[in-house]
Amino acid sequence: MAGKPLRVLACGDVEGKFDMLFNRVQAVQKKSGEFDLLLCVGNFFGSTPETEWEEYRTCAKKAPIPTYVLGANNPETVHYFPDVNGCELGENITYLGRKGIFSGTSGLQIAYLSGTESLSEPAPAYSFSSKDVSELKISLLSTPKFKGVDILLTSPWPRGVGNFGNKPGEMDTHRCGSVLISNLATSLKPRYHFAALEKTYYERLPYRNHVVLQENAQHVSRFIALANVGNTSKKKYLYAFSILPMRSMDPAELVKQPQDVTENPYQKSGKEAYKPKMLSGAEAEPACQFFFDLSKQPGKKRPSDGKGGQHSQLKQPKKIRQPTGPCWFCLSSPDVEKHLVVSIGTHCYLALAKGGLSNDHVLILPIGHYQSVVELSSEAMEEIDKYKSALKKFFRSKGKRYVLFERNYRSQHLQLQVIPVPLSCCAEDIKESFILQAQEQEIELVEIPEHSDIKQIAQPGTPYFYVELDTGEKLFHRIKKKFPLQFGREVLASEAILNVPGRVDWQQCTASREEAEASAKAFREDFQPFDFSELQ
Repeated sequence: MAGKPLRVLACGDVEGKFDMLFNRVQAVQKKSGEFDLLLCVGNFFGSTPETEWEEYRTCAKKAPIPTYVLGANNPETVHYFPDVNGCELGENITYLGRKGIFSGTSGLQIAYLSGTESLSEPAPAYSFSSKDVSELKISLLSTPKFKGVDILLTSPWPRGVGNFGNKPGEMDTHRCGSVLISNLATSLKPRYHFAALEKTYYERLPYRNHVVLQENAQHVSRFIALANVGNTSKKKYLYAFSILPMRSMDPAELVKQPQDVTENPYQKSGKEAYKPKMLSGAEAEPACQFFFDLSKQPGKKRPSDGKGGQHSQLKQPKKIRQPTGPCWFCLSSPDVEKHLVVSIGTHCYLALAKGGLSNDHVLILPIGHYQSVVELSSEAMEEIDKYKSALKKFFRSKGKRYVLFERNYRSQHLQLQVIPVPLSCCAEDIKESFILQAQEQEIELVEIPEHSDIKQIAQPGTPYFYVELDTGEKLFHRIKKKFPLQFGREVLASEAILNVPGRVDWQQCTASREEAEASAKAFREDFQPFDFSELQ
C-alpha cells in the first residue's frame, strides 16, 4: 500500500561553490547509493567569480541529481533569477520561485518561501512580506483535510525555534530569524523544515504540533539548520534523509511520537487553545440570537419560481417578501425592541446586538423582509455598503477594525453581524483563525476575490456562511448538510482574537433593558458624526 520512501539531500548556503557541492553529492551517492533530489536553502550564489557558474548555466556541466534552489536573499544576486515564478537555471538545476508548493509524482509536498523578511511593503525581489506568508498559508489551509506539508524550505530561521528544545550553541534564537517564518511553520506543520544563512549546523529536537490531552495526536516537526558549503569549521552542510510522503503513510504511523519530542517552540496563543463545539445538525436555533427574543420557529427557504436568471433578478425591482410568521427583525413588527436601534436609513437600519460579543457589536438589517444578501434589492445593497463604509471609518477612529459575517442557515431574516476587533489583529491572523477552526470542523471555507459579489456565487435559497473584513477580503462556505450555528461567534470569541470565550452563547451575556438602552444611546451619540442617514 505504502510507496517507496524518497531519498533526499538538503544543503545549506552554497555561495557559488558548485563544484565542491556536486562533487560531495557524487561522493555520498557512491558510498550510500542514489538519491532522488537535492534541496538547497540559503544563498545559492555568492561573491565568487561567475566562471564556475557559467559552466553550469551553459550546460557544459550539470548537477548529478535534480536540484531545487530558493531565490535571492540580497540585491546582488537577484539577476541570477530571471523569473519570479521559478525557472530552470541549468541542467538539473531548478529555481522554485518566490513562494509556493512543489508536488512531485510521488505525492511529496514541499512548501517554499524565498528571500529574507522585508521591513517594507511591497517587498523587494529578494524579500518576502506578511502578505506573501499569508497567501502561502491560505493556499494550503483552505484545502480540505489539510494536515501539514512534508517539507518546508526557507532561508531564514524561524524566530524562537530553540524554545523548549536543545540550544544551538551560542546562537540566540530569540533574536535571530523571522517571526513570519515561525508563523508559517506553525500553520504548515512541516515534517521537516530546513533553513540556513547563520553559517552553523543545528538539528533541533522534534516538536509536537498538538496540545497534549486536548487535541488528537498529530505528526511531529523537525527543524534542521545547515551550515555553508566548504566552511573551515567542518560544520555540517549536507543532510541526508529518507521520507515517505504523508499521504502514503498509515495514519497511526504518521503520528507516532518519538521519546525526545518537545513542546512546540512557537506556541501561538489562542490559535488552538479554544476548541469550538460542533453542534449537531438536528439542533434547532434557540430563540433569535444576538438581537431579539424569537420563539423557536424555524425559517423557511425561499421558494424558487424558476423565472429569469440571476442578472434579471438583479435588474428587476423585487417585491418585499412577507414573513411566514412573527419576525422580530422586520422594523414594522410591533415586537421589535426599538430601544436597540441606533440608526435608520431608507432601506436598512443599524441596531446593537442583544448579547453581543462586545458593547459595540452591531447588526445591519434590511427594514423589509429579506432572508439573505443574495435576495436584496440593489437599493438595499447600496445602503448596506454605505453602512459598512461608515462603520469602517467609525471603528478605525477607535483603533479598531470590523469583521462582518452572515449565516444564511436556519434564520429567516438577514442579519449582518458586525464585530469590531483591535486594529492589532491583522487581517491575515483573522482569516487564519477562521480557516483553522473551519478545518478542525471539516468546513470548507475558501477565500474569494475581494471585488466579487456574493450574488455571483450563491443563488437565492442557497444556505451559506460568509465572512468579510473591512479590507474587502472575503471567505465563503456553501452549507450542504449541517453547520454549527455559533461558528462566527466561536472564532471571534476565541483567545486569538477577542479572548471572550464566555460570550460565545448570546443568551449567557444579555444585559438588562436599562443597560441596553444606555449602551444604545451612547453608541448612537458616538456614531452620529459618521452616520450618513443623519445627513439625508
